[in-house]
Order: sequence, then structure tokens, then C-alpha cells
Amino acid sequence: MQNEPLSLCTIGDLILDVIVLPDGPLAPDADTPATIRFSAGGQAANVAAWAGALGATSRLICKRGTDVASELAAAVLGRYGVEICGPVAEGRGGIVVSIGESPGRRTMASDRGVAALLHSSELDPSWVQSCDILHVSGYCLLRESMAEAAIEAARLARRVTVDLASARDIESVGARRFSARLAALGADLAFATEAERAAVPSFDATWVIKLGARGARFPEGLYPAPASAVVDTTGAGDALAAGYLVGGPEGAMQAAARSVGLIGAMPPEV
Repeated sequence: MQNEPLSLCTIGDLILDVIVLPDGPLAPDADTPATIRFSAGGQAANVAAWAGALGATSRLICKRGTDVASELAAAVLGRYGVEICGPVAEGRGGIVVSIGESPGRRTMASDRGVAALLHSSELDPSWVQSCDILHVSGYCLLRESMAEAAIEAARLARRVTVDLASARDIESVGARRFSARLAALGADLAFATEAERAAVPSFDATWVIKLGARGARFPEGLYPAPASAVVDTTGAGDALAAGYLVGGPEGAMQAAARSVGLIGAMPPEV
């Protein structure tokens, strides 16, 4: 008898990603030729899309706006078979501009819009209870109302995993407060970079540590990154997280290697 595919629910942002890959250093008061693309994005949306591409059934819980950016992001995500759940609020959606500086490095400017305003009262328990895993974007834990929504969703989940926010964001909200919110989730598996892990030293979980070009350290051991040409690192860590949840360390490294060969955070369209 064939096993049912993994059912994954993520909670967090659905935003419009604008990827800018300049041909050279940005010149002040001048026009710099660049490759520019836009697509759906947001940590939770990226994981849901990659999980779907890897054979899972996937769902995203988010709050989105009514503007063109929100409509575009939802349309792109829908092409990957992700079910989008959550309220649509009057207003603008989130946009993140990612500027590539060199292979493996980028600078981002973020405007989260209504994406950061999800409230626990807007959750439907069935969205979470029908899934095998709830995967929480750590960016949910940066704001009080969205943190409460994520924690409430976690109470309803069979299993909870989490991917941390950036070390700088954790520092801005306060490591103690962020760690307390992490603990309230009850996650048994956490994804983080080395800097993110170091930002919450008191938080105890099973860890997947993302090491960039050096690979990743899983509970199963250290796996080196496969040789691959790096085009854009946007969302590579999200592809790795989805790959691990669906297919273990091998699936994680394969998904991350595919991701860095693409522009943007979404998987290749089939």
C-alpha cells in the first residue's frame, strides 16, 4: 500500500519578491544594468511551494492585501498547488526587494504591509488540524499579534517545526522575548543559520543548521553542499527546510542546490 504524501501547513508571510541582480556595483545617481524579476515570496510561502514541488500537499496560512502586489503573489503561489488560507484585508500587501551584491550575498529592503497583521482570532482550526506538520516562519515571532497567531496554531498542530528569523531581527525584538515565543510554540525541530542559532542560546530543540556554501548540519550528520553554479541565494534556506521535511538530508541538499541555480525563491515551474 502506497503511503500518503506528507501534508504540510506553513504559517507566515506571502509577499511579492523583487529580485535585482546588478551587472556591476550600483552607481549613485546613475542607471545600472541589471536582471530584475518578481515572484511570490516570504519564508512560509517559499517552504510551502517547495514542499508541493517535492511531492507534499501544502497549505499556507497568511494575511494578504487587496493590491496588485498581493494578487500577483497569490497567483504565482497558486501555480505550485499551494492552498492559501487566511483573511484578505483592505490595504497593501508585503513587498521585499532583494539586491544581489556578489554570489551568495544579498541585501534586502522589506515592506511587510498587512502580511504582518495576522491575528489568532482569524485562524480556522481545521487549517492546522488536518495537516501532519505545522511549519512556522520565525518572522511571525517578531510582532505580538502574529506571534500569538502562530502560538495558537501550534497548539492545534500534531507536530511543529520552526525556521528562525534573521539574527539581526532577533536582536531587534530581544533574544529573551524571541526565545520565550519560540518555547511557547513547542517546536521539536528548528532550522537556523549559525548566527541565528547563536542568537537564542537558551532555546532547546533538535537543530538543522544551515551553513551556506559549506552545506548543512542535520541530526543525521554534516552534509556538504553539492557543487552547483550560484545564480541567486534568495530562498535557498527555505528550499532546504522543505526538502528536509519531505525527503530528509538528501532531499534538503538537492532542493537547496536547485534553488541557488534559479532567480528568486520559488521552485522551477513544471
